[in-house]
Amino acid sequence: MKLVDVIIIGKGPSGISAALYTQRANLETIVIGREGSSLEKAEKIENYYGFEEAISGEKLLRNGENQAQRLGVQILEEEVAAIAKFYKEKYFKVSSIEGEYYSRAVLIATGQPNKKIDMEGLKEFEGRGVSYCTTCDGFFYKNMTIGILGNSAYAIHEAMELEAYTRDITLFTNGAELDVTGELADKAGEYKINTRPILKLTGDEYLQEIHFKDGYSQKLDGLFVAYGTASSVDFAKKLGVEVENNAIVVDLKQSTNIEGVYAAGDCTGGFKQIATAVGQGAVAGKNMIEFVRMLKK
Repeated sequence: MKLVDVIIIGKGPSGISAALYTQRANLETIVIGREGSSLEKAEKIENYYGFEEAISGEKLLRNGENQAQRLGVQILEEEVAAIAKFYKEKYFKVSSIEGEYYSRAVLIATGQPNKKIDMEGLKEFEGRGVSYCTTCDGFFYKNMTIGILGNSAYAIHEAMELEAYTRDITLFTNGAELDVTGELADKAGEYKINTRPILKLTGDEYLQEIHFKDGYSQKLDGLFVAYGTASSVDFAKKLGVEVENNAIVVDLKQSTNIEGVYAAGDCTGGFKQIATAVGQGAVAGKNMIEFVRMLKK
């Protein structure tokens, strides 16, 4: 096991800003993130300090990454699937499709979730058979028939967590092909997989049945939503981090209620601007430096 000082999830302005501070303070820093942010698609940015001419979002992001790498930051183009406490809860384990990484402190800087699933009954049964957190609610489904809504690495990781409570697990891909490779593809083969497009969820007081567009239906006690990739709020909930109005709650140090876990940028709510994200990243970086140095004493 290789232990680094800081892992930053998300390579946008807040994540890279924090990395500049932690790496310059001689803390070994890894940034893990994927391409495809909304900022990357911005054609012109004219309201960020220091640029006489407009700059594209893509160019701004590349400049930030190049600056961080010049200082020695390791940037990994990977999809993070889970974060967990590790080794008597002294460290954190960050799991991606490609591997596992360990650190003394973690910064969540992946933006705010924007998952939209158009499915009749989904919102109606939230908290009554539909859940978004296996760590929070898996316990309530011991030996029951449950489903995972999703087709990616995130969905497979959620299914693996639910094995502690039941073996009757079905992956519902809602018409999509299973998008996993390697060991995760082998693992997915251990579950029942249903690729039918979903029509609706039904039940009385609680979820009871899932219906498909081809007329087929299936009894179900619970459905865990793991659509697309794991978001900042997904990570937070599984760690026990406080979330309010779909945003991570932080203090003035960008620290969450879990020691060693910080958050910055759009995932904390508030004014969604590059300047705000960069500032919050700097604050988080400064305070992670103090936290890690204290641990090493």
